[in-house]
Amino acid sequence: MTPNGTSAGTSAPRRAKIVALANQKGGVGKTTTAINLGAGLAQAGRRVLLVDLDPQGNASTGLGLGYDRRGVSTYHVLTEGRSLGEALSQCGSAPLFVAPATADLSGIDAELADAPDRTQRLRNAFRDGGAQAPIHCFDYIIIDCPPSLNLLTVNAMAAADTVIVPLQCEFFALEGLTQLLGTVRRVQGALNPALRIGGIVLTMYDRRNNLSAQVAEDVRLNLGDSVFQTIIPRNVRLSEAPSHALPALVYDPDCAGSQAYRALAAELLRRDAAAMAA
Repeated sequence: MTPNGTSAGTSAPRRAKIVALANQKGGVGKTTTAINLGAGLAQAGRRVLLVDLDPQGNASTGLGLGYDRRGVSTYHVLTEGRSLGEALSQCGSAPLFVAPATADLSGIDAELADAPDRTQRLRNAFRDGGAQAPIHCFDYIIIDCPPSLNLLTVNAMAAADTVIVPLQCEFFALEGLTQLLGTVRRVQGALNPALRIGGIVLTMYDRRNNLSAQVAEDVRLNLGDSVFQTIIPRNVRLSEAPSHALPALVYDPDCAGSQAYRALAAELLRRDAAAMAA
């Protein structure tokens, strides 16, 4: 059986939309967005693979995959040529799978320094296996990048169709965004001409704070339609959910954070449908 629940050779291969979630600034809600956007897409009936490329492994933990269940991880996929299929674990009953990360990823730049294909390891892993490759078994592949512009992030961008940037609603929100967009342009020029900015997600919005509203307004003035309409609020249930090894959409489906991520998933689906129809 394959992750799409069909036996090999019984269905036409699909083509996953590959989304890299990236921001070199830490603490902006990147992993929270990866977990809950993935859960929202899965609840909408899409088959989703979350690829954890952050050495901290928080996305893996937040989806219930403890260290004792990470025998094969994205580290082994990138350094030893293990297949992503060996690393996959399903998260509950939803069509949501995770390829976990371990702290070994922190040394990947040095380990692959002399490898001629070092920037294409993840891209190749998505396509290895023909019709049963991960890129054909899922509707969406979401990559949780580390909070840095290192080889792991470059691998993610080289493999991705789009980059979604979580941007915290605080004073330094735009700091570093120029550097990130510069990295996207360099990857477009050298490795992946089809890569696009899929959108900016405003996170950690505090309705009680005038600064949040000002930052959101400034970001929309500067970045226009690339900013998602959905705004992710500050919400204690979003912070609590990982300690229960669950997405917030499962831990508390009705909280403000869950509602926002469900709306973000729906907005992404609408955007993608409109792009395909254009």
